[in-house]
Amino acid sequence: MSSPSGRVNPALIGMLEQIKKATEELPKASRRMMALTGVGWSPDKLVKVVVGPRGQLADIDIDPRVFRKPDAAALQAAILAASREAVIDINQQREEIMAGQFPADMTSLQHEMRSNESDTIGKLMNRLDADIYAEGKDDR
Repeated sequence: MSSPSGRVNPALIGMLEQIKKATEELPKASRRMMALTGVGWSPDKLVKVVVGPRGQLADIDIDPRVFRKPDAAALQAAILAASREAVIDINQQREEIMAGQFPADMTSLQHEMRSNESDTIGKLMNRLDADIYAEGKDDR
């Protein structure tokens, strides 16, 4: 941290100042994140899902055309697909807000660490509770 002469490394001071600024901005970032919504559409564009800031279902819009050929399984799949897209959307928005909070060096380090984890974290973050539930359903 300090050089042989006893002085603190200027790069370290700069990084600490950036971290301090980011920390001071966290309440503002938190408010921005709590105002987010994520939107997802089914592949056929007949189902639209909106999730709130925590990824919970906030609204669903089902085009009446889905009832022309009633198919409960297809409707369920469409809702889950749209939900998945909405969760991915909200997670990307949150990530963008948080990336703007920290120094570029820290953001690039974070991306490097994620790429070394076989994107396990990314896969987990974008999984729906419904997917996890379905995987365990056979075990019940």
